[in-house]
Amino acid sequence: MSTMRAMILAAGRGERMRPLTDTCPKPLLPAGGRPLIAWHLERLARAGITDILVNHAWLGERIEAALGDGRAYGVRLRYSAESPALETAGGIARALPFFQGQPFLVLNGDVWCDWDPGRAPGLAAGWPADRLAHLVLVDNPAHHPDGDFILDADGLAAPRPDTGGEAAPALTFAGIGLYRPALFADTDPDQPAPLAPLLRQAMARRAVSGERHAGHWTDVGTPERLAELDAALAGGAPDRQSCPHP
Repeated sequence: MSTMRAMILAAGRGERMRPLTDTCPKPLLPAGGRPLIAWHLERLARAGITDILVNHAWLGERIEAALGDGRAYGVRLRYSAESPALETAGGIARALPFFQGQPFLVLNGDVWCDWDPGRAPGLAAGWPADRLAHLVLVDNPAHHPDGDFILDADGLAAPRPDTGGEAAPALTFAGIGLYRPALFADTDPDQPAPLAPLLRQAMARRAVSGERHAGHWTDVGTPERLAELDAALAGGAPDRQSCPHP
């Protein structure tokens, strides 16, 4: 088994998913016959990344009751409860002791992606000393046509330019990243903080790499996108109302 540890971000309220998320936390919404977060857990288990922390805020007790200690998925789960939610960087900063000073993998709990997390330990092993992050990027979906970041010829990531020109076309951040704890060294673990400003600061120091993933990716941000993903995975009529019960 890999010594790398992972975190799944599951603290969001999922406002755009209402009314589905009024009674069910977004990562537990079903797609293809299983909760969204279960796809992550199963992929991580197959990759040998079995020590996983899940942060939560909204209906967090439902997440813990549904997933338990992770044994059913072949992993060991721990939880980081947030009240209020700390946003991405704040939540990661709160969880830093779990990673024991080593590079770690973070996945958004509300995305579905067939990127192989088994690649993460090898990527981290090959990092130069000043590398702080590695981002998985995808082609821009219809709901986010301008993208987030660009990749240069050296595989380093940079913010999307504000104006057009000869720069490489921007790509969309997939919500999957590999990070060194030092990226969050100055982040207060008790205050909400977004991730994007930290990434832009690190990009200015050429400390962030990235890759374009050409496979399947869905940001499950609306009931319609959840239904489309469910139908694609299950090949049948979507069931958008059920939520795992303890």
